[in-house]
Amino acid sequence: MPQMIFVNLPVEDLERSKAFYAALGFRNEPKFSNDAAAMMVLSDTISVMLLTKPFYSTFTRKPIADAHNSSEVLLCISCNSPAEVDRLTEAAGSNGGTPDVSPKQDCGELMYGRSFEDPDGHIWEPMWMDAKFAERGAHPVEEAAQATAA
Repeated sequence: MPQMIFVNLPVEDLERSKAFYAALGFRNEPKFSNDAAAMMVLSDTISVMLLTKPFYSTFTRKPIADAHNSSEVLLCISCNSPAEVDRLTEAAGSNGGTPDVSPKQDCGELMYGRSFEDPDGHIWEPMWMDAKFAERGAHPVEEAAQATAA
């Protein structure tokens, strides 16, 4: 079995959050959903667990961050193309999210990314990266930029 990730997010309104993530292409898994939680599947290895705040608080002693007013985490998700980045960000904006809450990342033919907040303020960053660039990594690009600047 491949290693999986389950992103647990506290939400105010479970039904609103389920509808939002479904509009972005996530699929609800009823076997792990009830009145306090909903499993929304993105891929075979990535799922988002939407947890009502009272249920979420049973997993931690720490206060739940107000994601509208503080940064808790940036959730970056890869996309297959810049067009998919745009589609996902625009779908978020059309379904109760806030698009482009962070600066757009546009590195020409190398990398492209945008961002959006879900209705509870959790920030997602859909991004696309050229496969050859990803294989080389960022350091050769940084070194070339520094050499040009010098």
